[in-house]
Amino acid sequence: MAKIKGAVVVNTERCKGCALCIEACPSDVLGMSKEVNTKGYNFVYMQNEDACIGCASCGYVCPDACISVYKVKI
Repeated sequence: MAKIKGAVVVNTERCKGCALCIEACPSDVLGMSKEVNTKGYNFVYMQNEDACIGCASCGYVCPDACISVYKVKI
């Protein structure tokens, strides 16, 4: 059975830093950036890229639809 590796792409300009995606992630992949976007919000980024399983839980809970999840068979 092929393993799946996921990749999360965050639209940092739309992200308002609510952190719902961080709480929803079962693999502890996402973290809050210390940088801010042009609106002054801290945004989410992939802090642990190798742990992503591509489940898309983060994308489902994002109220602003700023997360895209891609899956790759390895």
